[in-house]
Amino acid sequence: MQECKDWVVEIVEVRYTPGLDAPPDKPHPFLYSIRITNHSTQTITLRGRKWIIKEDDGDTRVIEGEGVIGESPVFSYRDTFEYKSYHVVKHSATVQGAYFGQNDLGEMVFARIPDFRLHVKS
Repeated sequence: MQECKDWVVEIVEVRYTPGLDAPPDKPHPFLYSIRITNHSTQTITLRGRKWIIKEDDGDTRVIEGEGVIGESPVFSYRDTFEYKSYHVVKHSATVQGAYFGQNDLGEMVFARIPDFRLHVKS
C-alpha cells in the first residue's frame, strides 16, 4: 500500500460540544469536520479509516472501520467530500489516523489525517 499525497485531508473544525451524547467514562464529546479532496488523476474509492486517540493519561484507543459515516465515497479528479462526526474522551487527547482507498487501477492507497487536539478545559 502506498501513500497518496494527492488525496488531501483537511481538518475544517474541532469543537468541544457538551450537548452530544457521551458515556460516563468518556464524558467529553468533540465534534469535528473533515474535508477530503482528490488532486490525483486517478479515481479513488474510500474503503476505510483508522483513528488513533491518545489521551493525556496514557490511554490509547484504535478505531477502525469501513468507509466514513456509512458511506464509501468515490473521488474523481478534484472531487471533495466533507463530513462531520465526533469522538468522546475522558481527558484531553491527540488524534491521528488515515483513510484507506482503492484507485481505479485496483491499487490500495492511504492518506494521512493531520493530527489534531481535543482539549478539555479545566
